[in-house]
Amino acid sequence: MSSAYMDNNATTRVDPRVLETILPYFSEYYGNPSSMHSFGGDVGKRLEEARASVQALLGVEHDSEIIFTSCGTESDNTAILSALAIQPSRREIITSVVEHPAILSLCDHLERHEGYKVHYIPVDRLGRISMEAYAAALSEQVAIVSMMYANNETGTIFPVETMARMAKEKGALFHTDAVQAVGKIVLNMQESAIDMLSLSGHKLHAPKGIGALYVRRGTRYRPMLRGGHQERGRRAGTENTTGIIALGLAADMALEHMEYENTVVRALRDRLEAGILAQVPYAFANGDPEHRLPNTSSISFEYIEGEAILMLLSRVGIAASSGSACTSGSLEPSHVLRAMDIPYTAAHGTIRFSLSRETTEAEVDWVIAQTPPIVEQLRRLSPYWGANGPILTDNAFAPVYA
Repeated sequence: MSSAYMDNNATTRVDPRVLETILPYFSEYYGNPSSMHSFGGDVGKRLEEARASVQALLGVEHDSEIIFTSCGTESDNTAILSALAIQPSRREIITSVVEHPAILSLCDHLERHEGYKVHYIPVDRLGRISMEAYAAALSEQVAIVSMMYANNETGTIFPVETMARMAKEKGALFHTDAVQAVGKIVLNMQESAIDMLSLSGHKLHAPKGIGALYVRRGTRYRPMLRGGHQERGRRAGTENTTGIIALGLAADMALEHMEYENTVVRALRDRLEAGILAQVPYAFANGDPEHRLPNTSSISFEYIEGEAILMLLSRVGIAASSGSACTSGSLEPSHVLRAMDIPYTAAHGTIRFSLSRETTEAEVDWVIAQTPPIVEQLRRLSPYWGANGPILTDNAFAPVYA
């Protein structure tokens, strides 16, 4: 039986070259990089090489602007809490309704328990941010704006550069959760107004447990973790040497494959999407067709349950997702689809297919071949589906694009 891994927005396979490179650092070159002796100093040099690689991937001017963390969530939390700590008189935060739980959960906590006012900016049917609502929320009371670079479920890319410049006019800091964007689209932080940016290694073929936070040079910063002098005193704790070295190599490889990601991977994604939609009625793709990550396809199959689709896909060797891996335990439709006002009958049957540079044409064709009969099988069992099609229809809704 063939198989296809289509859940790369949840996590990617560690590239074999990355794995081969880091293995000796578990058993041979295991010195503490903060130690004075050469056994640790040599490892420390590899960490700085990795920092330079991440610097190049992000288009960062100074290597001192890169802080290694444990994951995207830590980077997100650090950025927001730092901005609030250095601006105690500003008691407002702006974010979007479709952010990752790493942002939304923290904002909810700050609102409920710390007395901050949080502005949640809505999106439209394509998942595009309301710039009118954003402009209205901006004021000199806002400490930080945190907007994702690209949505993890639909792939919709936000106009973060424009939003960052608007924040600057009010004296607010701007942070972006770019976990899904880094390695997929070209970034140039030297020419950006963004103050802070989060990334995570396991989204670009490095291991889990390593991330980074970009902090623009000159941006006031308050560390979340205190202790040792690691990361120039900005993130305490013994460095995750294997993770950092892996992230550095993964950054080099992501930069090397950037054109491939935006041509070949994009073409495979489009082939997958078109192939499924051509065979399955009452199905549509979600997100902004003009401003979307090249690897991501969110497809809603009306009148059936996404969990059942995933189960049957898994039986034929296909791994996909019903949304964010951090929220997939919920039986409710994703908060992203609800915010986009996708009808209940479609939101429940939404599947995210996310490709990578390792995805093959054969895998895409396998998904195209297997998905339509699975949908047909489940619709025969659906109480909303009759012999001639849907029993209930939502006439107020028209697919945003086909």
